Amino acid sequence: MLHELPSMFDKHAQWMTKYRRMYVSNVEREKRFGIFKSNVEFIESFNREGSKTYWLGINEFADLTNEEFRAYWNGYNVSSSSRPYKKSPFKYENKTAVPSSIDWRKKGAVTPIKDQGECGCCWAFSAAAAMEGITKITTGKLVSLSVQELVDCDTKGENRGCQGGLMDNAFDFIIENKGLTTEANYPYQGVDGTCNATKAASHAASIAGHEDVPENNESALLKAVANQPVSVAIDASGSDFQFYAGGVFTGECGTELNHGVSAEGYIRMARDVDVKEGLCGIAMRASYPTA
Repeated sequence: MLHELPSMFDKHAQWMTKYRRMYVSNVEREKRFGIFKSNVEFIESFNREGSKTYWLGINEFADLTNEEFRAYWNGYNVSSSSRPYKKSPFKYENKTAVPSSIDWRKKGAVTPIKDQGECGCCWAFSAAAAMEGITKITTGKLVSLSVQELVDCDTKGENRGCQGGLMDNAFDFIIENKGLTTEANYPYQGVDGTCNATKAASHAASIAGHEDVPENNESALLKAVANQPVSVAIDASGSDFQFYAGGVFTGECGTELNHGVSAEGYIRMARDVDVKEGLCGIAMRASYPTA
């Protein structure tokens, strides 16, 4: 007996249930269905072609246009990153033994996936993840650190909570504050809030400083990532990135840095590409905290 494939309408209804999506009106639902249909057709066409080393999937962003995706999820402060790149010491300069592969998740230095929601504080997630990594490496303990503390409390400089920021500035704040508290103590809300100084004073981990990886140098970035999870900025604005599901990403992207992440294991991006900035600009603005 032949089973009819689910219609696009059915797919959208199932997707709405899976991601608990509700719309304020039938007009909005029709609009979102049109976007969903277009995105699913793009994903299915891409995967049918099968010419790339990665594949796409229908995820929670499937009813967003690419313009909306960029506006909602990316919060690396591009204007701030245009300032002159400061040359700092690079502790891994003379490291020559680099493994063929490394996954910091398997080494227990990465906490489970965190969802930033509709708050452009990727910079805070990136900084916290890099700090969680170096804390595990130096103390043997993996502690989930508070992103919300950075969102609420790191506001005196250029960082602007859900409106964007920079990882290096977050590291500076953590050093000045003498540490960061736990996610459990100061949980993530996904919106800008008022700094809770009492919670922020309960430090669970600290760092001594931070260093920048030499810019536009994939070899240097490789050395750094081989030794600890690293904060990186990338251009994550493309549709391929929006729907990435697996494989080695080689997709269409530029070097307009707009998203802060950490290089540690959840997405595989091609290295040794033919541009000095690295794929999606990953080698342009990398940095890491020091213990």
